[in-house]
Amino acid sequence: MQTNTEYRFAAGIVRGMLLLGWVAAAAGCGGQSAQRPDPDFNPPIGEATFREGRGPIVAIDEAHHNFHTAAGRYSPFARLLRRDGYRVLESKEALSAGSLKEIQILVISNALAERNAKGDWTLPTPSAFTAAEATALREWVEAGASLLLIADHMPFPGAVSNLAQEFGITFSNGFAVRKGVKDGRLFFRREDGGLRDSKITLGISTVVSFTGSAFRAIDADPLLVLGANVESLEPDQAWRFEEKTPRVPVAGWCQGAVMLRDKGRVAVFGEAALFSAQLDGVLRSPMGMNQPAAAENPRLLLNVMRWLAGVE
Repeated sequence: MQTNTEYRFAAGIVRGMLLLGWVAAAAGCGGQSAQRPDPDFNPPIGEATFREGRGPIVAIDEAHHNFHTAAGRYSPFARLLRRDGYRVLESKEALSAGSLKEIQILVISNALAERNAKGDWTLPTPSAFTAAEATALREWVEAGASLLLIADHMPFPGAVSNLAQEFGITFSNGFAVRKGVKDGRLFFRREDGGLRDSKITLGISTVVSFTGSAFRAIDADPLLVLGANVESLEPDQAWRFEEKTPRVPVAGWCQGAVMLRDKGRVAVFGEAALFSAQLDGVLRSPMGMNQPAAAENPRLLLNVMRWLAGVE
């Protein structure tokens, strides 16, 4: 995901760290983002999983300064789910047994703590969720509900740190990138093992993400696995890379996985744009599910949602 206003490299990025084909000031740190949802993105889905408006209630979290919302950058996400029969709502309340009671699937995408939401994308990146919220969410899932948790590059992993730990998930609070490659995309292919065999990935050959983060998870089934040439750059400030910026090897870590937790289900992804469809910059360049290289991403999203809904 590129949370930026223009395509330019920040001062101080060393030549050997030219990681992305597009980088600039992070959203919230200077003006309106050049990213906007693609209003015309409506890929074919075949026969809908549920009759219109009869599917499970899917709530998209908007109570934690989320960078992606149902009417904003995740409107193509919400529209795709509605076409598949899900009832998509906005969730604007803190997580509790009461606020979660009527929800079957909760989507948390790129939450932020108040400190970072105000535009300061430097360390520390505290959690956006209280301990009580994290406990309530775990108990809700264990009782039979489903969670789709998405945390992009720094500072988003820090914002879900305690919540993720409730499910045995540990994120790198950095940027997952291919070493020595200027293109920010990550390709997960079945032929090289990056895209793992699963009912969820059945019929899919390639999935594309757009930087993001890496994570490890206990007792999870990996879907998207990072290759040997991927590392996590972990700067003190988002998009500021220097010679001293820590580099953590993340080969074999995940950028997508699913797990069962008692009666419930959890899907985790370390990148948000792979499930969005945006138009970026004055050229309105496609970024996300609408990019030609990511043509199979919509099928992955629908398959993940069907798994979360218990449709086998």
